[in-house]
Amino acid sequence: MRKNKLKEKISRNEPVFGLFVSIPHPIMVEMIGWAAFDFVIIDYEHASTNIETIEEMIRAAELHDLTPLVRIAKVDRTDILKILDCGAQGIVIPNVQSKQEINKAIEYACYHPIGMRSLNSGRPGAFAKYSLTEYIAKANEEIMIVPMIESEAGIAESETILSSPYISFVLEGAADLSQSLGVPWETDHPSVQANLERLFDVAKRHNVPYAVVSRSPDNHQKWVGKGAAIFVLGDERGTAFRAYMEKLKNYRQLTGGLHES
Repeated sequence: MRKNKLKEKISRNEPVFGLFVSIPHPIMVEMIGWAAFDFVIIDYEHASTNIETIEEMIRAAELHDLTPLVRIAKVDRTDILKILDCGAQGIVIPNVQSKQEINKAIEYACYHPIGMRSLNSGRPGAFAKYSLTEYIAKANEEIMIVPMIESEAGIAESETILSSPYISFVLEGAADLSQSLGVPWETDHPSVQANLERLFDVAKRHNVPYAVVSRSPDNHQKWVGKGAAIFVLGDERGTAFRAYMEKLKNYRQLTGGLHES
């Protein structure tokens, strides 16, 4: 079982930076690794991908000691099992609204005595090259369970959700939260920010690290000032798109009206 470098860094309160990956190809993960990010969240909720591709994307992450997490679509035993058997070092659970969802995810993701994940000697266990009893104990230590709380209902239940001792960190979901509050995509709206502050305070009370989706420099600095140290810098599609737009804009300006008739 590979050492989870992300988990180690979080335990030392080091700032860590990740990206969602929505383009289903390992070369995207490889580029992010070369760019020296700490982790990726491979998207299986919104992206049009499959388990085979996810496994190749995880391999690309492993080449760079980039911690591969996967955002699942729902708490499903088979999906969680296959994703972890591919080598993912954690699961991100979208739109968590109850502790029951977290308990189910833990049951499916962890081995005895924490859960009842089906036993397998595949790639995370080095195909049984080493002791499998030692592997399952190590897997329970290294696998990360990450709820996304991204609704008014989830915020209301956050005290019970974050009371689980097996949560590695909580990831805010301001976009969907804004919609549940009736102000879609207004992530800076006072009601959205007030609910995020509430979630942060609950996480702090339960000693659960809080992860921020950094949407602007001001937003980022605000949460740094509060002590957050886990940052998701959007997704690779948006990052690339904005870079393409900016590059084209700059070169259009440099070119000016040289070729106008």
